Amino acid sequence: MKTLHPETDLLNLKNVSKSFKKSGGEEHLVLDGVSLTIKEGEIVALLGRSGSGKSTLLRIISGLNRPGSGEVLYSGKPVTGPVKGLAMVFQTFALFPWFTVLENVELGLDALGVHKEERRRRALAAIDLIGLDGFESAYPKELSGGMRQRVGFARALVVEPTLLLMDEAFSALDVLTAETLRTDLIELWLERRIPTKGILLVSHNIEEAVLLADRIVILGTNPGRILAEIKIPLQHPRDREAPTFRQLVDRVYELMTKRPRSAAGKVEAVPLSYRLPSASVNQLAGFMEALAAEPYNGRADLPELADQMGFDVEELFPLLEALEILSFARTEGGDVELTPSGTSYVDSDILQRKVIFAEHVIRHVTLAAHIRHVIDERPGNRAPEDRFLRELEDFFSEEEAERVLQVAIEWGRYAEHFAYEEGSGILSLENPASYTSAL
Repeated sequence: MKTLHPETDLLNLKNVSKSFKKSGGEEHLVLDGVSLTIKEGEIVALLGRSGSGKSTLLRIISGLNRPGSGEVLYSGKPVTGPVKGLAMVFQTFALFPWFTVLENVELGLDALGVHKEERRRRALAAIDLIGLDGFESAYPKELSGGMRQRVGFARALVVEPTLLLMDEAFSALDVLTAETLRTDLIELWLERRIPTKGILLVSHNIEEAVLLADRIVILGTNPGRILAEIKIPLQHPRDREAPTFRQLVDRVYELMTKRPRSAAGKVEAVPLSYRLPSASVNQLAGFMEALAAEPYNGRADLPELADQMGFDVEELFPLLEALEILSFARTEGGDVELTPSGTSYVDSDILQRKVIFAEHVIRHVTLAAHIRHVIDERPGNRAPEDRFLRELEDFFSEEEAERVLQVAIEWGRYAEHFAYEEGSGILSLENPASYTSAL
């Protein structure tokens, strides 16, 4: 069994920032001032919503991307490119279909210039370690998703990494397969049967993070900044039903769903620069209806709700965020509760729901109110969507600006604040069919 030295730093990120250039030459800030240390013997989980820059940060750590500013040190030395001692397991398996299991695992060693006999010996040992003995000559198409991901782990471990990076490595697997692979990985880690001295796990699964990690780092969005760090003082193996485990899960949910409120406790209208979450009106209505019904009766524990509805963070959090923006629900202490307005919406008929939604959109979503105001002021009460895209590109990338605008357009159309003709990209107060021919 290898001895670890918890006082030794494997990785240091010092005030790392990263921007990407937009087509107009402006900079879009993705990461801002991220500082993080990973020590020997640690499993650190990195959590954040979509758009928080988790994958970008992982690529910077691995040397595949350079930071715009700040410093990345691995074993005390600057990372300026791919580094020996770091390996990554990807979400999508990333196997070459024309190579066998053995050949896929050997690839990393081949790139390092390892001699053929040694390469074969180490690859066979890694395949055996990860539980795929007997499948050396199989091709990826012959394997299940879980077995393909085991090949990904074997390929990463065969280079004997000091630091293992995992980019949502279990998210593409079914629940039972993912659980089995997590259990196998933690056993290998605890028994020191792998040379790895530290693991950085990017995940969108909160229970997975609490189950595996010694420390959880939560990233905010737009741009990505560290919002909080939580130590997990639990011994392995961990019991998901233990009160302390559930409390930690609740705490993470609370931190990741927390939004700023005014001194009076009210949710403020989100500014034009706010990254509106992707949540359709139908999804929001269905979620509120489910929350209002038995057994929740308007209030639910978020981890329990996510489990019973089969949601992960990427699916659940946009709905929660949208409902809180619109003041139809609020999250607190790891719970979600319908507001009186949310309850009124659920209890109303189709037409009254539109009235309630229209009032909340115009009051709480600055972008929707801005679109309506511009249309009201324009001759003919019409405006091209490009006019609003240019404004949003001051805050977002082109792709993200388009996504945010489409969210606002869908909410505004449902609320009947304006109409939209997709072919021409025109927003108006008229029925699109009545003016398209006149453009």
